[in-house]
Amino acid sequence: MLTIAFIFYCIATILFFVAVTGKSFRNRTPEGHGKRFGRIAYATAVLGFLAHAVFIGMRWYIGGHIPTSNMFEFMQFLGFAMTLAFLGIYLIYRIPLIGAFVMPFSVIVVAYAAVFPREVTPLIPALQSYWLQIHVSTAALGEGAFAVGFAGGLMYLLRTVNLKENSASAVWLEIVMWVICALIAFIVLVFSFQLAGYKTTFKAPFQMSTGQVVESQVKYHMPAIVGPKDGTLETTDKMKPWFEAPAFMKGNQAARKFNTLIWSVAGGTLLYGVARLAFRRRISAVASKWVQDLEPELVDEISYRAVAIGFPIFTLGALIFAMIWAHEAWGRFWGWDPKEVWALITWLFYSAYLHLRLSRGWQGKKSAWMAVIGFILVMFNLVFVNLVISGLHSYA
Repeated sequence: MLTIAFIFYCIATILFFVAVTGKSFRNRTPEGHGKRFGRIAYATAVLGFLAHAVFIGMRWYIGGHIPTSNMFEFMQFLGFAMTLAFLGIYLIYRIPLIGAFVMPFSVIVVAYAAVFPREVTPLIPALQSYWLQIHVSTAALGEGAFAVGFAGGLMYLLRTVNLKENSASAVWLEIVMWVICALIAFIVLVFSFQLAGYKTTFKAPFQMSTGQVVESQVKYHMPAIVGPKDGTLETTDKMKPWFEAPAFMKGNQAARKFNTLIWSVAGGTLLYGVARLAFRRRISAVASKWVQDLEPELVDEISYRAVAIGFPIFTLGALIFAMIWAHEAWGRFWGWDPKEVWALITWLFYSAYLHLRLSRGWQGKKSAWMAVIGFILVMFNLVFVNLVISGLHSYA
């Protein structure tokens, strides 16, 4: 069912792009090419969403718990939440361009989930609580709304920033395009090495929280640029790593996660460079052609409304419910775990966004930049903090 949902999401993305690039959409013909394909694309996204809901329900029934307990389960649920937020916002504004910007992120997130182990496993003791479904699901729903806010902010910037000049806004907007390329490259690389059957195994000492040092086995599915500290290569037919993981990276999987990050950055840079050569201009300049018919004030309103909807949901899930569960599980409301710290940073940032917009009149470009940066913080928390920094949430 998840594969079916993914296929529908991909088709919906293509149809939204067809709707956006149609001449009749640009000319705003009432029953034209763009509006017709927009309706078809929306119906396709709804079918994908329903298939995704069936997958979540079936996996919940089979596993005995809500499927949000590891990286695969959480990321696919985040893709579900993004789609849900988009479907709701689209009913209000009915602009196909929103789908052309949001649905690709749903596709990327679901594809990103697929690179992690997908087996249904019993919950570890720390997660055996009804707070799992309350805390994680509400946090994901809030982040899904933030994704729509990000898309609105990005559309506003592409519509209003003069990309022919080397201004700071133009440069930073292009950096956002590079980040998107890095996410796409990561997914392509992981799938490619998995299809090729690549696997390398290391043995390395790992110090547990009790201070005991045990020997741990680390499996790589991408060539090892960075190997585990003091690790021994078990598979002699694979290349040896060039570097050892820095000492500050804790956890037996830290080196593998850092290695994945390096591949993502390198692959994203290569993909970005190829795109620049192909288009012979900035990627943001290519994308900006799609949004020239939009009214900037309308896109700004879409971004703000999405963030305003997502913020209270995220507050409940990522902070309040999280602290209640932390007190039950670990005997304290707050412990400065990396995941907790970055959730707080994200919350403070969106709090500042709403405060500055409502009390200081930060609308337009300033508001759009904050919506974009806020979602980058969300993705940093989900990708870098989960994969590289060790903490109490490292089981994900």
